[in-house]
Amino acid sequence: MTMTDTKPSLYLVPNLIDGEGLPETALPAAALARIRLLRHYVVEGEKAAWRLLSRVMSREEAALVAIERLDEHTRPEELPRLLEPLRYGFDLGLVSEAGLPCVADPGSALAALAHEEGFRVIPLVGPSSLMLALAASGLDGQRFSFLGYLPQEPDLRKLALRDIDRGVRSDGATRIFIETPYRNDRLLSDCLAVLSPDTRLCVAASLTAADESIRSETVSKWKKKPSTIGKRPAVFLVGRTPGTSLDRPSGFGHSVGAPCKK
Repeated sequence: MTMTDTKPSLYLVPNLIDGEGLPETALPAAALARIRLLRHYVVEGEKAAWRLLSRVMSREEAALVAIERLDEHTRPEELPRLLEPLRYGFDLGLVSEAGLPCVADPGSALAALAHEEGFRVIPLVGPSSLMLALAASGLDGQRFSFLGYLPQEPDLRKLALRDIDRGVRSDGATRIFIETPYRNDRLLSDCLAVLSPDTRLCVAASLTAADESIRSETVSKWKKKPSTIGKRPAVFLVGRTPGTSLDRPSGFGHSVGAPCKK
């Protein structure tokens, strides 16, 4: 199979990060056009998916849409059935609860199966809370890792944060992690209790929404002016200010005349 084959495709459909607002402000015209054309969807959350589709499609278009659910309770043996539209020649859309599918959600298993069966997997352009947060954080954007969710058990979570702090102080690379909104403030409290005073902590909440907030400071400054996050979608980033001897090993960067392409 070549990249120009007309075989049906699994489209990774970006959702609004906060679930509110107008899709036109977060999604490009090409993505919106593709969403309107798709009639088969696999979604992580039906309410969030319908919220997006009803704002993009006309009522007549939405009435033709068929939806199947894929969440943390979906068993591996159920995945092949979800790809049935592709086998019958129809394109299929995959929608996450928020942001891009297949990152910290169960959609990656469906994308892997689509690849195995020879179908194209096409990501549509849209908001990614992880990349938006990293870009705005002022932390190292060349060396970073995404850790997903930290342990829920308090002692294990603090142990993970100590490991993160040691890693940051060792290599300067940014660590990114997330949390369920109702545990945001608990995680923030642990970050301030465990991380070193000169380690930088960024919390980016409600990205792309009207109440968006991004705070990036050393832990010592966070402690001087405490704040809360509340039950909002948030991304946590831990790192150091780039440009220091610790954060910039020899050979880092690009010479004049050789621009970095992203």
